Amino acid sequence: MLAFRIIPCMDVDAGRVVKGTRFVNIKDAGDPVELAREYYVQGADELVFLDITASHEKRNILIEVVRKVAKQIFIPFTVGGGIRATEDMRAILKAGADKVSINTAAVKKPELITEGAMKFGSQCIVIAIDAKRNKNSWDVYINGGRTKTEKDAVEWAIEAERLGAGEILLTSMDTDGTKDGFDIELTKTISEKIGIPVIASGGAGTLEHFLDAGKKGKADAALAAGIFHYQKYAVRDIKKYLAERGVCVRE
Repeated sequence: MLAFRIIPCMDVDAGRVVKGTRFVNIKDAGDPVELAREYYVQGADELVFLDITASHEKRNILIEVVRKVAKQIFIPFTVGGGIRATEDMRAILKAGADKVSINTAAVKKPELITEGAMKFGSQCIVIAIDAKRNKNSWDVYINGGRTKTEKDAVEWAIEAERLGAGEILLTSMDTDGTKDGFDIELTKTISEKIGIPVIASGGAGTLEHFLDAGKKGKADAALAAGIFHYQKYAVRDIKKYLAERGVCVRE
């Protein structure tokens, strides 16, 4: 049985970690290098770094910041933001990342998923899906949640797997930053439709929310930001809670 992973996420803007609610009301949350080191010490299974304005501003990711963060940690490190070609992926991997996360570019150019998987392996290609409920379905958004697309989130996840993605980072825009819990229906729906791992993201506020993501949402991992940045919980607190309830986690 694979261990359920706990993944802190650092949304980075202008070299600083920030946190918002439903993708707006952005506030400063600290220095990415210092936070990365702290989360590694706490026992994080992986770390995600997302340059949240790179795609919208049509610029490359902050490679030097990525390089500094990578030197502080010895766990899988996923980096996303502003990736438009396999050359961008290569630069990020050379800077110390283990995986690349693609959202906007993958929607605009789906063949990029296959190109990346062919060059670097599917295990390196994480497709980030920012999904917002639309009655009985979920729409896919790009450009940091600014632009609605015509894609259905469930269908897009299925297509991304077919194209070669190795993992889905699934963020609910409806629950993001609310601390009301992950969107279990969204997470479960997609988890049951695909065979690659799904990371639940958006809405973590209590220890129970992580349990629900795995048990009810059938996610393979849970990602959170605010509860870690503002020190409501440490990674070890969540792992202890889950282990006591029979969930397999890494020590």
